[in-house]
Amino acid sequence: MQNILQKSSITDLKRPDLASFEIEGVYHQDSPDELIKQILSRKEGKLSSTGALVIHTGKFTGRSPKDRFIVKDDKTREMVNWNDINQPISPAHYDHLFAKIDRFLADKTCWVRDCYACADPNYRLALRLAATTPVSSFFCYNMFMRPSAEELHTFRPDWMLIHAPDFMADPETDGTRQKNFTIINFSKKIILIGGTAYTGEIKKGVFSVLNYLLPQKGVLSMHCSANVGKKGDTALFFGLSGTGKTTLSNDPERQLIGDDEHGWSDEGVFNFEGGCYAKCINLCEEKEPQIYHAIKEGALLENVNFFEGTNEVNYADKSITENTRVSYPLFYLKHSRIPSVGNAPKNIFFLTCDAYGVLPPIAKLPLDQAMYQFISGYTAKIAGTETGVFEPQATFSACFAAPFLPLPPERYADLLGKKIKQGNVNCWLVNTGWTGGPYGTGNRMLLAHTRSMITAALEGKLEDVHYDKHALFDLDVPVHCPGVPDELLRVRETWKDKEAYDRQACVLVQMFIDNFKKYNNRIE
Repeated sequence: MQNILQKSSITDLKRPDLASFEIEGVYHQDSPDELIKQILSRKEGKLSSTGALVIHTGKFTGRSPKDRFIVKDDKTREMVNWNDINQPISPAHYDHLFAKIDRFLADKTCWVRDCYACADPNYRLALRLAATTPVSSFFCYNMFMRPSAEELHTFRPDWMLIHAPDFMADPETDGTRQKNFTIINFSKKIILIGGTAYTGEIKKGVFSVLNYLLPQKGVLSMHCSANVGKKGDTALFFGLSGTGKTTLSNDPERQLIGDDEHGWSDEGVFNFEGGCYAKCINLCEEKEPQIYHAIKEGALLENVNFFEGTNEVNYADKSITENTRVSYPLFYLKHSRIPSVGNAPKNIFFLTCDAYGVLPPIAKLPLDQAMYQFISGYTAKIAGTETGVFEPQATFSACFAAPFLPLPPERYADLLGKKIKQGNVNCWLVNTGWTGGPYGTGNRMLLAHTRSMITAALEGKLEDVHYDKHALFDLDVPVHCPGVPDELLRVRETWKDKEAYDRQACVLVQMFIDNFKKYNNRIE
């Protein structure tokens, strides 16, 4: 028989033996079915025609990077790369805000979820979420690793996550920019999230913590997807949003280790998460059957709409946001790898959606070029995807993960370079964007062609072909690839106006040079 306690503070929720108690006003480790019933009864969601739960996250339908802070204290003062992404907040402001949230939660119903990050037990991080909504607990069940019943009785949280969407900060007294916030305290091992119901803040808060902790242990933390072939060959796919990272790693001929966040230790590659958080704008069965069929009972859809008069999801509807999302456990995918670990990678793919249409569809990268592309983290926004964007715009995000990197980017790049060199890893640049001209003039690379190029690289079919040197970008481009027209590989030849290609290519080269200036003399 359980002991019954009265919750009075966050300290009560941090107790290591929480599973042994029944605490009034606390739902601890509720099953997905129980959480769905609660969410429906609270009118916080609806069921779709496939049985998936549909919720709207309110004002915030994406992360708010300008409202993310790290407590600046003796532990972080010299370690963190302070900038407009890693914004400091004082310990005094944190303590003041924490006390306010503690009082706020004292008389609120809380949903508590114990879970793990990192599939490799050597680096596993025990997490405990306390939230004022069952949606947060449901999301964490999907996205993190689920302890066994036996593990729950000995569970000791390393980090505490507090998510209170209905708590609003006072910027004048709390040190925040506005009412919503995410604050990471590395000394107290707590993440505070308030004023926003967007669940991605939980996921990326934990990712930021791991990006701080793991490199100090010699583990490269990575914003990438990963899969493994029948021969045990692991492949990594780096890329910013819209480059095809999730789509291309979902290969029915290979096992999926994970779709977004991984670590690379001396023992191999491991997933940080226990689920997938996929974009689903314009999702269709034909192009992404694995994701499409994972959207069933137990999946959580965010900010999608139904076709009028039905509960069938209209994936093309972007009236709420283009950042429509779905979360589901990794085991929903038939080809997922459990446990989600793999050998050290044999191939690394840096994906870019070049809307200028000047980068080749695939190029092989020597070590120095691989490190250059990694720390550049290039893609291009497409006209129409954001307000005020009328022409392609270059985007450079260090290590393909700048918003989540507490340490200096060169720290991750140096670690990557050492691991590539030690493992003699093949590195590739793949353009999933445009060819024959820029966005609006040229054509988008066919997914079938991109898949053929990646398959050829994975199967070693590009090892013995001849390579031409791209004069401007200093890239080695194969002259032939199975399943791909030879003329597509000669990117300049796909343009009708060759001089226009040269001008545009020179502009992009200069963008790379200008962006890289801040790293000169900082990378080994």
